[in-house]
Amino acid sequence: MKSFRRVLLLASQRRRSFVGVLLTSLVIAMSWGGNIGVLYPITEVVFAGEDLVSYVHGRVEATDQQLVEIDAKIAAAQAAAGDAAEGGASALTELHLRRKALAYSATWLHWADPIVVQWAPTGPFNTLLFVVGFMLVCTVIKLIALTINMMLVQYVAEGTVMQLRENFFRKALSLDMDHFGENGSANLTSRLTNDVAHIGMGLSTLIGKMIREPLKMIVCLIGAALVCPRLLLLVMVISPVVAIVMQRLSRAIRRASRRVMEEMSGLYGMLNDAFNGIRVVKSFNTQSHERARFRTHVDAYFRRSMKVAFYNTMARGTSELLGLTMVGMAILAGGYLAINEQTHLFGLRISNQALTQSQILLFFAFLIGASDPARKLTDVWSALQRGIVASARIYEIIDAPVRVREPDIAIEPARPHREIRFENVHFQYPSGPMVLRGIDLTIRHGETIALVGPNGCGKSTLISLLCRFDDPHQGRLCLDDCALNEMGTRDLRRRIALVSQRTVLFDDTIENNIRYGSPNADLHDVVRAAKLAFADDFILRKTPHGYQTLLGSGGVRLSGGQMQRISLARAFLRNPDILVLDEATSQIDIESESLIHRALEKFLKGRTGIMVTHRASTLAMADRVAVLDQGQIASVGTHEQLIAQNSFYRNLYGGELIDAA
Repeated sequence: MKSFRRVLLLASQRRRSFVGVLLTSLVIAMSWGGNIGVLYPITEVVFAGEDLVSYVHGRVEATDQQLVEIDAKIAAAQAAAGDAAEGGASALTELHLRRKALAYSATWLHWADPIVVQWAPTGPFNTLLFVVGFMLVCTVIKLIALTINMMLVQYVAEGTVMQLRENFFRKALSLDMDHFGENGSANLTSRLTNDVAHIGMGLSTLIGKMIREPLKMIVCLIGAALVCPRLLLLVMVISPVVAIVMQRLSRAIRRASRRVMEEMSGLYGMLNDAFNGIRVVKSFNTQSHERARFRTHVDAYFRRSMKVAFYNTMARGTSELLGLTMVGMAILAGGYLAINEQTHLFGLRISNQALTQSQILLFFAFLIGASDPARKLTDVWSALQRGIVASARIYEIIDAPVRVREPDIAIEPARPHREIRFENVHFQYPSGPMVLRGIDLTIRHGETIALVGPNGCGKSTLISLLCRFDDPHQGRLCLDDCALNEMGTRDLRRRIALVSQRTVLFDDTIENNIRYGSPNADLHDVVRAAKLAFADDFILRKTPHGYQTLLGSGGVRLSGGQMQRISLARAFLRNPDILVLDEATSQIDIESESLIHRALEKFLKGRTGIMVTHRASTLAMADRVAVLDQGQIASVGTHEQLIAQNSFYRNLYGGELIDAA
């Protein structure tokens, strides 16, 4: 509930809309009560063959006469008080209570008499027309207010959901990289779409029906209280039972809803795996296996959903049964009082004077009018509970701690830098083994260095630390004399361009993919970068619309080499001080690799190059090679030095280099 309160605080920023919702809800509630209230003049006045003027005149005269009579009785009772026993004192109290009720009625009747004379029509049928017209006017006002109310509710709910999605997405982009590995992007997608949608439903429920329906119920209860407050209290004794039952069902609904949302996250993950790996699925003929996995997740989601539906049905059925019990109690108690013209029930005073049949019917109508909003509240209760659960899942991500934080006062080293230094760097991923164990390495500006070693030795981790996707647990990584965690991440990453083994292209034009990360570049700059990366030729000759060609999701319309050259063009356009290549040429054809090498030889002049590679042709571009083994620098030197001195490097690359030579 704490997280949902934060959602409400976010929604409360739209104060004017909230005020509008409250005012229109009051209008709806008053119109609802007014429509029910017309039952009394229809049964008491019209069906008795009177009009409002004659009815009010008659009530005024009768009430004044009753006051005179009861004053006489009170005077007689007080005169005989000395001889009266306990029963006489009780009778005197009874008379005083009746007089108080009559005086209250007389006050209102004398106030209403001139108004009724001035405005009310004469004749029973004209009075019926007036009452029906009043009911229609109330209905029109209610419908207008309801339209405005629902639009304002939707405006607040959708605006809050939009802001919440923006906050969630902003935080998701700043999460540590291992978070995506542990939870998966499908989990984040599920929360951003499915869970936030539940929050929107819960919010619209709370500021819509949870304001509007209780106000309608309160107006009806006030109307019933005006008829007979003690009878209302009598039939309300069962309401604490309703509260207890609904509280327990709410907890069950929240638990079941959380499990449903977790199952939905799993379903998103399964779909993400199947669609991203569709080539593997088809090539290995595992469609039936994927269908079985999908069926398993769908069955689990179905079972969880049915459990939520069961609790919702229980909540609605229980509240309806208890509500009907309250109405039944009111019918029995009120019917007994009206039929027998009694003021007491089980020895308890219920009214100061006997209730008429029209009053009892009006009382029943108000109770039934209150039961309809109560029924609607049970229908929306589950939506509110799901919103509460979903808000907890959303703020679980928004409040997630992030290891990579911005410094309070950022330092900006000179550009270009003189050197990059790894000083006794240790690093361990959460819930994983130690990856780096005391890395010491200096890379001079303008130098190209290659990082080689077996899988899992820490090459890509070094790249992640340099891009500050994470921070070392021990030691320092410096640009000149400034530790990277003392720099602003935007400033640091502006100096670096990363080209990875897995080329990432977006569902946009080729021009916008190259410009990605350099929004101020014009088309001339884009073309120049593409030419430098040897991509301009195939863009103009082998794509249907040149630089305006839409690539589709993941760049599926291009070959691996073409995708990599566009990725290089994107890096070149950034004009970085440091170019990082993480296995950038490991999965492309020889022709594309040759073109990329020619592009790199030109571009790396005067820049720092860091390459993670296992290919001999790429190693030939490096000034030095650093060999990593088990998270440590095993050896650093030129290719010739390492062939002569390092057996691991010689076994790993010697044969390939000799063959390539």
